[in-house]
Amino acid sequence: MKIAVLEPGAPPPALLPRFGGYGGMVAAMLGEGFAVEMFDIRAGEWPKAEGWDGYVITGSSSGVYDPDPWIPELKTWVQCTAGSAPMIGICFGHQLMAEAFGGKVVKSPKGWGVGLHTYDLNTAAPWMPEDALSMALPVSHQDQVVEVGVGTEVLGGSAFCPFGFLAWPDLKAVSLQPHPEFDPAYAEALILTREDGPLTREHAQSAIASLHAPNDNVRVARWLRRFLREG
Repeated sequence: MKIAVLEPGAPPPALLPRFGGYGGMVAAMLGEGFAVEMFDIRAGEWPKAEGWDGYVITGSSSGVYDPDPWIPELKTWVQCTAGSAPMIGICFGHQLMAEAFGGKVVKSPKGWGVGLHTYDLNTAAPWMPEDALSMALPVSHQDQVVEVGVGTEVLGGSAFCPFGFLAWPDLKAVSLQPHPEFDPAYAEALILTREDGPLTREHAQSAIASLHAPNDNVRVARWLRRFLREG
């Protein structure tokens, strides 16, 4: 399958040599059977309109409310492309898709979400197992979806992030706030870049400790691969 990965952001420069970019993380998550091509949309790189079996929009340090011109361009692209092939949004991609489909995103007064968070699942989509009750994944965000548009299905969330896992069945689209593509080692390294600003040392160390618990990265990656294959 040919998958276009749109990269609206990248890891901090100090972490790139060790961990690579977000597109590479997505490619590793998807594994064999998926031919991935990355597009740096901040640099004006966009996939052609046809010939793709699926799309993934990665995370970014930008906010969907920022004034960068590529952000409204990406929203328009999502609105025009949705339904042509399965589309997945992760973190920033999740937030942008939610806004593109009528929702609202804000910088949350709850502050930063970091470490391993557990999301309760409200319902099982056709590409998920029916006995799936929760998923524990790394998170790194201060923005949140606070309203969803008409036609949005809330697959899951948490007390901290109620709209953390969304779907638009009629548009072949799904998005999630957490990061199934993040290796815990990268999630830890990212937290350390924010220790003592904007995260307190106590918050950072607590979040790092949580990453040592079992996660559902492999299981959720399997769901997303199935979604890309089946829509």
